[in-house]
Parts: sequence; structure tokens; C-alpha cells
Amino acid sequence: MTTLHYIYDPLCGWCYGAAPLVKAAREVLAVQPHGGGMMTGANRQAVTPQLRAYVKQHDARIAQLSGQPFGPGYVDGLLHDTGVVLDSEPPTAAMLAAEALAGRGLDMLAQLQIAHYVDGRTIADRTTLIAVAAELGLDAAAFAEALDHQSGEAVQAHIQETRKLMAKVGARGFPSFVLETAGALQIIDIAGYLGQPQAFQDWLRNQTRPAASSTEAGALACDINGCAI
Repeated sequence: MTTLHYIYDPLCGWCYGAAPLVKAAREVLAVQPHGGGMMTGANRQAVTPQLRAYVKQHDARIAQLSGQPFGPGYVDGLLHDTGVVLDSEPPTAAMLAAEALAGRGLDMLAQLQIAHYVDGRTIADRTTLIAVAAELGLDAAAFAEALDHQSGEAVQAHIQETRKLMAKVGARGFPSFVLETAGALQIIDIAGYLGQPQAFQDWLRNQTRPAASSTEAGALACDINGCAI
């Protein structure tokens, strides 16, 4: 069995750009998500005018290459709300909770990305996370309980395991895609597939074994401390 390991962060703009690739991949093979904790602990960031100017450059490039929309709720709302603190840990815990509850972690990620980058909602907020889960059709009370169980030490342990995987395969940032076939792990460069989910799906279909590729995804990635053009 071939598995595609997807190393992501909910607040990684390039991961949002790669969302159509993840969706296409799921139609072909098993996709295993791994949250890397880009903005956790000391790396959490408050929204400031400086941060807004920084991310808008990258968002424009992401939109150009991937075709993914950035909505007014995000561009004109969230990015101007200096009371918001960007924190990857709660939405990553929500991913784990949705997976544990109903096997819907990747669905949760996709919905959280829309909530953040289109609607401009604060996805580090527990109330928002529960609301998004309910929008997916998950039972709100059951999800809230699962979220509590996956928060704190549980999600921090998950992030540490992801960091170990990244070190093992030489992944330098987010998103990273790693193809596993017969126990062999091979990182693949998806930069050329951004905006071309069908081509990526076709390539995956044709894979019987991982093919060598660069551990670099050009500059189209986010490292553990943030995003770059």
C-alpha cells in the first residue's frame, strides 16, 4: 500500500495553496496528515501592521500560482484585527479531534483553511473550532470533548513526532509531501503542481514506487518559523 504523508500547518499559506492537491490525492491513495506546529509556543504571532504587510506579499504569490481565493473577511478583516494571535496549536488539535472522532481530520483542515483564509475567522478560538466541526456535520458536544482530549500534551506530542519525521526525510518546511511505498520514504517536490491538481493526481496514479526528487520545494514553502516567497 502506498501512502502520501502530508506535513502541514493550518496557518501555512502555501499549505492552503496546496489544498486542491491534497483533495486530488485523497481520491487516489491514503493521505496521512502530520501537523508541524509552525506557529506554536514562542512562535505564536499577533496580527500587526508589519505582519499584515509581510503575509500579503506571500498571499498574492500563492493566489497567483494556486488559484486559491483569499476572501475579504481575511484580507480586510482578520489581517486588520490586532487583537488576534495566530496560534497553530488549537487548530492542529482540532484536526486530531476530528480524526479521532470520525476519521475526518483532513476534512477539518480544509474547512479550517476556508474559515481562516476566506472568512477571516479566528481558528485558534475554541468556539470557532467547535462551530466549524458542527458545519462539517460532527456532533458539537462530542467534538468539544475530543478537542479537550487532543489539546495540550497530546497535540504537543503529535507536533514533536512530526518534527522527527521531517528530520528523518529532510523536509525543511510546510507543505511537505512524502510518498511511502513498501516502507520506503521519499519526499516529493510539489511546487510544479500548484494550480494543477489533475496533473498531480495523474502523477500519483502512475507511481508504483517513490521517485527521487529534491528535498527543496524551491522557495514555495513555509519553514518552521514562517512563510517565504
